[in-house]
Parts: sequence; structure tokens; C-alpha cells
Amino acid sequence: MSNGNPTPFSLLDEETAPAKSVPFLAQAKAAFGLIPNVEKVMSQAPSLLASYMTAWGEFNESSLSEVERQIVYQTVNFENNCQYCMPWHTILSEMAKMDVEDVEALRLGGALSNRKHEALRLFTQDLVRTNGSIAPHALKSFLESGYTERQALEVILGISVKTMSNFTNAIAQTPLDKEASHKEWIKPSLRG
Repeated sequence: MSNGNPTPFSLLDEETAPAKSVPFLAQAKAAFGLIPNVEKVMSQAPSLLASYMTAWGEFNESSLSEVERQIVYQTVNFENNCQYCMPWHTILSEMAKMDVEDVEALRLGGALSNRKHEALRLFTQDLVRTNGSIAPHALKSFLESGYTERQALEVILGISVKTMSNFTNAIAQTPLDKEASHKEWIKPSLRG
């Protein structure tokens, strides 16, 4: 345990992280105005942090819109039960001007109001739940809704980004940053 935090993993910063992690921590700070705790945990493994930050940047450059990228991220967060990432991506979804009802639907694991966006959510969900072994009709439905083969592959990139952070948070029990605590989340099926 480090610095009195509830996580069994250390939360490193630009002064305590390995040298190879420091530029990526600075990149996170520039993007978010702070170094989120997940990046602080990841900084112990510079190759993980570098891969995560690079993949995040590449997904931002994909042909999916900002709202569509958040749909992918939030769907993966929900499926992986990431109590750390769901609050942060709720904020990012709101910043992307996603409909309030759809933000809440993603937090509940429910259907989206836009048919095309719902096809994206279902495709992402199918990929996660089947570890990529989706039925042929799932891909067909995704493509028939107006998405492309390129975008199907870009969804895989988004899933990869979230898998890195979701799994990190699962094993590290990463504490939620106070900046996102007002969006705290517990998966509906796990609520008491």
C-alpha cells in the first residue's frame, strides 16, 4: 500500500515514476489537466502506459465520431464492470454532447435512442462478450446500419484501449479521482 491509498498498487507521478513513463504522464496531464490515477498506476510499467496512451491517441484519430468513441468505451466499461472508468467516461460523454438519455442508458447497459449508435453498442458488446468470436449476423447488422469494415476494426482498437485500463483498475483497485467522484457508478446488477 502506498501513500495511504486503498489500492495495493503505487500511484506514481512525474517525480516518482520510471523515466520512460514521465513523458506519457505529462501527456495525460496536458490532456486532462491532471494525471488520472489509472495512469499513475500504469506508470509502474512504462510499456503498458506507452501502449495505452498511444492507442488512446490513435483511437481519437479513427473515423468514429467523438460520441461513437465514447459509446465503444462506455460499452466496454459496462461489460468489464469498471467502476473507475465509467465515471470518467460519463464526463467525457457529456463533454462530447451525447444525449443525456443515452449517457444514462450506457450507465445502465440499456439501448440507445439512435438506431446507428445502438448498432455500434451491440456490436461492441458482442465482441466483448464473445472475445471476438461473434456470429456472422452480428457483423452483418453492424455493416448494414451504416458502418464500414474499417470502423469494425477501429472498434477493436477502442476495446483494446479500454481492456488495458479496465484490467489495470480491476487488479489495482484504482481509487476514483475526486474530479470524477460525482459520477460514481456501480453496475446495476451489483447494486444491493
